[in-house]
Amino acid sequence: MEKQKPRTLSGFMELSPVRQVQFDRMVALLRETYSLYGFTPLDTPLIEASEVLLAKGGGETEKQIYRFTKGDTDLSLRFDLTVPLAKYAALYHDQLTFPFRRFQIGKVYRGERAQRGRFREFYQADIDIIGDGALDIINEAEIPSIIYKVFTALGLNRFKIRLNNRKVLGGLFAILGLTEQAGDVMRTIDKLEKIGGEKVASLLTEEYGIAPDAVKKLLSILACNDPMVALQGFKGENELFDTGVEELGTVVKYLSAFGVPESHFMVDLTIARGLDYYTGTVYETVLLDHPNVGSICSGGRYDNLAGYYTDRPLPGVGISIGLTRLFFVLEDQGYLNDDLLTAPADVLILPMTEELAPAISLATRLRAQGIRAQLYCEQKKFKQKIAYADKLGIPFVLFLGEDEISQGLVTVKHLATGGQTSCPEAEAVEQIRTVCAQRAQGTPIREKE
Repeated sequence: MEKQKPRTLSGFMELSPVRQVQFDRMVALLRETYSLYGFTPLDTPLIEASEVLLAKGGGETEKQIYRFTKGDTDLSLRFDLTVPLAKYAALYHDQLTFPFRRFQIGKVYRGERAQRGRFREFYQADIDIIGDGALDIINEAEIPSIIYKVFTALGLNRFKIRLNNRKVLGGLFAILGLTEQAGDVMRTIDKLEKIGGEKVASLLTEEYGIAPDAVKKLLSILACNDPMVALQGFKGENELFDTGVEELGTVVKYLSAFGVPESHFMVDLTIARGLDYYTGTVYETVLLDHPNVGSICSGGRYDNLAGYYTDRPLPGVGISIGLTRLFFVLEDQGYLNDDLLTAPADVLILPMTEELAPAISLATRLRAQGIRAQLYCEQKKFKQKIAYADKLGIPFVLFLGEDEISQGLVTVKHLATGGQTSCPEAEAVEQIRTVCAQRAQGTPIREKE
């Protein structure tokens, strides 16, 4: 039989064992942090009926989806975690307690063109707060505190959360007579950081025919150091605008009480997010040292999560972290903390006698005490056994020979220092536990100084 050359499909990420441990540690920290805020875990199927998954789809979504037929059933792989949540909320509405706070961390699939830093299979980490008919604005103020807590817990500090409100934008466009060109305007002002105000003004006036006076007013607001102050001059001219300014002010007001320092957030009126989806506060989070990466966490308020599945209004607010992409960026920039213990075991036990029962019993006792112990019984040379532990990064090797068994001792070798001692088992346990606890301290990410 002809051998097939092993390969991984383009756009799919496979990690080394060490990197997988680091990735899983990030996932564990996210789960722990989300739980601190009262979110419950949720898992939904990777595969859904296509008509359910594509209820609000079409266009680009349908082009990117992985779709197939099994028998006479039309099926698709989920392309995000929001649509499955909408289906779930509509299906199990009567069994849920509202506000329903859920987090979900799982793989999604998009058949887009694979390129550096963009994947076809990737993990998303989402949280959403769903209301039954109504959802208080305070939930929108709490979301940035969760973003802040998540990234600081991971070890990032050089990031900023950018806030806006879609009602502010909608009202402002109405005041300036730009409602019909809202999409073109948003796509253009999104380029402000890249091409500057002068080129943006030229595009708006020359390519889209927007009046110079309206462009001047718009760009002056966007260039203001304190957007909240700049917005006050338009109050009373549009009801939607006034509502948006009030909501945005409420969110900003409570951020300090939620523990978000001023250094880590800003109001940015260029942030819009999905023009046809978000209806209130919107968020984007960027790495200050790598703005070219784009948003590493985004989301916002929406008024009707499950409108394609039920007539019951289910407003919500949520955010999503593209975890696979974030991990790729962190690895690429050298931010992963390689000092953390990533070995599969704390100690490698090497039996030095033909009778293995004492070594097996020792491994069993160590595991009962929370020590990750691996028994190595392969017929290899001594140096190869030590090299095995060293290559895996296992901190300790424990020898158990006739002398140790007869004296009730174990011999412990600390590979990092080369130190070796014979001592009672309890003492060895404390030594291993202390060193491993120290190695477990720290965060998965370590920013460069």
